[in-house]
Amino acid sequence: MSSRAEAGVGLPDTGDTKGVGLPDTGDTKGVGLPDGDTKRAAGSRTAMEIDGGATEADAFPTALRDALGRRGLSLERVSERLRARGIGVSQATLSSWQRGRSQPERARSLRAVEVLEEILDLPGGALRSLLGPRRPRGRVAPARGEGAALQVLGEDSVVEKALGERFRHFNQETGSLLIHDVVTLGGTGTLSNITTTNVLRASRAGAERALFVLSFDDEQAEPVDIRVTSGRLGEATYLKGLKSLVLEIHFGRELAKLDTTVVSYSVDVSPSREPATHYERWSRANLHEYLQQVFFHPDALPSGCRRYFRDQVGSPPRSQRRISMNDSHSTHVLASRCKPGVHGVAWDFGTTE
Repeated sequence: MSSRAEAGVGLPDTGDTKGVGLPDTGDTKGVGLPDGDTKRAAGSRTAMEIDGGATEADAFPTALRDALGRRGLSLERVSERLRARGIGVSQATLSSWQRGRSQPERARSLRAVEVLEEILDLPGGALRSLLGPRRPRGRVAPARGEGAALQVLGEDSVVEKALGERFRHFNQETGSLLIHDVVTLGGTGTLSNITTTNVLRASRAGAERALFVLSFDDEQAEPVDIRVTSGRLGEATYLKGLKSLVLEIHFGRELAKLDTTVVSYSVDVSPSREPATHYERWSRANLHEYLQQVFFHPDALPSGCRRYFRDQVGSPPRSQRRISMNDSHSTHVLASRCKPGVHGVAWDFGTTE
């Protein structure tokens, strides 16, 4: 099992687990997550409330995504069905439509929308009536935060799926300056706890919360307790199908431009089937400093540890270098002036060569 986290602004943490938030009571005791695929902390807000409401430009992509979700059809399958009716629309184009980066405008594309309504069991005109005025260009550039995140995460990432509409404006009001991750493993080598301290700076006046996403490799590794020691939890949603935890943390005040705040949270994790093998944190922006500490249990010590860097989630690791453990059974990596990308620590429980 692995874990990943987002640095920068927002987050996915943990080996493909990374994270991000305390209920509106404002205290710092742990928040247990009830059973179910989607679990929300008390006082959490809906996506519509968080985003401030859908705009006219969002109407078509939102309706298209909702219809695809209800029908349970993949973009590949929809493209195939359109092609069977003599209309060629690629998966990439459909993806661009549902994200609002471009919209159907040519006659062939508008015909495709009409057929889409049939494929998705929608009333005639349900989608086409939502199209806005013709745009000067067919493609809309991603929002600043979205574009930077896509460069590191790639298309259709778990983080994008977990955040939905919020991904487009993912923590645009803040950026991380310094992040400290503490990863603790249990006696069987599985992930036990992730504790993060994140120093954020406001890029504009009025920032008062941030999102974080933790993603887990193993479906048995689920968050069982959340504690926020700096900040207040507004949402804790565990998406079982995506093996991801979305946290929204409120700062407790509105920040002035360039003002800083500290967010600290801790997530206890249920034992997974397999021992953890690494922990990653991705960042879409330059970090002044990143510190990762990994604490191993005396009954499950690794034979070796190494640090590495990836340009993008899933890309081959590079800049690998062995790192040592100390007497407290821990290892660490300290990186300064970190460029965007993925910073990770990996370890082996096998025999040392």
